[in-house]
Amino acid sequence: MYFYLKLMNELEELIAKQPYKDGQKLPSIRALAEQFNCSKSTIIKALDELEKRHLIYAMPRSGYFVVKGMNSAQDEAARLLNFAASAPDPALFPYLDFQHCINKAIDTYQKDLFVYGTAKGMDSLIDIVRKQLMSYQVFAPERNIFVVSGVQQALSLLASMPFPSGKQKVLIEQPGYHLFIEYLQTRHIPVIGIERRFAGIDFNRLEEIFRTEDIKFFYTMPRFHNPLGCSYSKKEKQLLAKLAAKYDVYIVEDDFLADFEQNSKADPIYAYDDSSHVIYLKSYSKIIFPGLRIGIAVIPDLLAQAFRLYKKQDDIDSSMLSQAALEIYLRSGMFERHRAKIRGKYSARAKLLDTALAKEASRSKGAFTYERSKYPIVHTHILLHETISVPLLISKLRKEDILVDAMDRDYLSTFERANLLKLNVTNVIEGNIESGIERIGSLIAQSARL
Repeated sequence: MYFYLKLMNELEELIAKQPYKDGQKLPSIRALAEQFNCSKSTIIKALDELEKRHLIYAMPRSGYFVVKGMNSAQDEAARLLNFAASAPDPALFPYLDFQHCINKAIDTYQKDLFVYGTAKGMDSLIDIVRKQLMSYQVFAPERNIFVVSGVQQALSLLASMPFPSGKQKVLIEQPGYHLFIEYLQTRHIPVIGIERRFAGIDFNRLEEIFRTEDIKFFYTMPRFHNPLGCSYSKKEKQLLAKLAAKYDVYIVEDDFLADFEQNSKADPIYAYDDSSHVIYLKSYSKIIFPGLRIGIAVIPDLLAQAFRLYKKQDDIDSSMLSQAALEIYLRSGMFERHRAKIRGKYSARAKLLDTALAKEASRSKGAFTYERSKYPIVHTHILLHETISVPLLISKLRKEDILVDAMDRDYLSTFERANLLKLNVTNVIEGNIESGIERIGSLIAQSARL
């Protein structure tokens, strides 16, 4: 990443912290150059970019001044602690950067954006995505890369289309992605579940299902599972790829949080697939913003023709304007800057959540348990004592202006549910996480009959 882009992130952090307020002057260019150990020209370039984004403004011969405009939003966040929302933090959306990319896309591609595209996706976007996927250890030729209208569309197409094996059933982790569960049950697609816990899944049971059931694909979130927050080990990913090849079962790997990985050695299942039995899905919704509705599907050769046909019949093509703007966003370096910024923010929140939950769990005397991860993420879960009613607990916390969520919709209607509570801090500011978890822990302890 260009140094000045990294510098912009650091300057934004500087502005976001007290005591800077609306209209307050920043340190001089000379002082900032000394503070960040760089040239004055680099500082000026970074400040100019921040001015374009309306975070600061310049006054001739006076310097640069802060434009915050976030006080009301922060005040509202301070009143209501939302540990239930799983959507990305709107305060971190790259509004101005993406506005620039949309305008640039219209100027660059003009009439190409206002006609139908192809079901497979925009060639120039697929080209840059193919190169980006390499950094995730996903090495795929362009012919296997499809642009989809979010991961949800890819899942619906895969669930509906025929597979070469002729198998019919979908296997999913429990708990799992609630919208896909809803899709499968609404359309009466044959589906069965396998329990996943923080420690993983029972691979003996998984192999038995692969061997005895009519499974066409197994849908899994190996990295930062939603809603559990846990990840598979390298050994488990390798075993999944091996079992898929042995029993001719496809693995649909939803790597929706790949951009938040802190462990440089953590590769996807796709990296261990030697038999072309892994379908890799990548989303931009969590790292950029949900409204973009652009995802990537890497489809093996044997499935590509059917996937293209079903995709064409589903929506003809994904939004050409969104595709063109994303292509410019990726090529310009803006994505790398934004990714560094949001990863830093979410990493800080995840660590605060992890530390606070570990502390409260040890004080709860068995009212709830929490398992820590070496690489925590912004969402996780706790296991409540069997005497605690989740609906009643949620109601009590709501009266205290704290929102949390149950996992009922994350299970198939026929699958036995564990007494779990999920927690997410994407929409909780850092200063409120520890105190919020303390309040939650206290109420849980009061609710348990030990």
